[in-house]
Amino acid sequence: HEPGPQEDSRFCLPPHPLPDTPETRRDMAAFKASARVLDQGIGMVLDALEESGLAEDTLVICTTDHGIAFPGMKCNLTDHGIGVMLMMRGPGGFTGGQAIDAMVSHIDLFPTICDLLEIERPPWLQGKSLLPLFRGEAEEIHGEIFAEVTYHAAYEPQRAVRTRRWKYIRRFDGRNRPVLPNCDDGPSKDVWLRHGWRDRPVATEQLYDLVFDPNETRNLADDPAMAGVLEEMRGRLERWMRATDDPLLRGPVPAPPGARVNDPD
Repeated sequence: HEPGPQEDSRFCLPPHPLPDTPETRRDMAAFKASARVLDQGIGMVLDALEESGLAEDTLVICTTDHGIAFPGMKCNLTDHGIGVMLMMRGPGGFTGGQAIDAMVSHIDLFPTICDLLEIERPPWLQGKSLLPLFRGEAEEIHGEIFAEVTYHAAYEPQRAVRTRRWKYIRRFDGRNRPVLPNCDDGPSKDVWLRHGWRDRPVATEQLYDLVFDPNETRNLADDPAMAGVLEEMRGRLERWMRATDDPLLRGPVPAPPGARVNDPD
């Protein structure tokens, strides 16, 4: 079973509190109900592994592809959109109920599985093994992680780099308003639309201090005091885009053949 959009990370909070309305309360209640269903489903899988005698030889990975489908979360590159859950249980040190706060990325799962199985990694593989974190051999494996959006329901090219202290997000479409269809329909989105969300400005560049502003609500990109940090984060992102041959370096990215793309409004 692949978790759906309402079954994603339980550990993210909206970038600013949703208004306390009957619609948003129903929306959150439905999300919590779906999280309970997911929890029950995972429990059935784990019970089946125990009953079959396969639990000690099976690595179970539970994660999601984005934040929950509330406004300002899914399809955004703040931590509300990219800070998804990752829970693992099985051989090789994935036991004991550890909570690890190191920055990791989904691209780290492939090399982790290679190391766990003691097989050679493909030479083109990105990412780093998580085993040193779980075995207590390292506290960090990354000084920076990256995230991106190009298409969801509509075109909205964004790239981001995150360090322990800073988050830098850049948009590449020249649009300065929200891309409405990339926020899934729902009661909370309806509330935002009624209060003028479609016309709220969106900055081309965003810089957040994750120590003083962990909810990423105060954009520092235009603060002269942050010019040095902004330039450093721009450089980190550009180096990664060039290293990965990002198609955005050559201009707008065309939709895949046969794709249907929504009007951003």
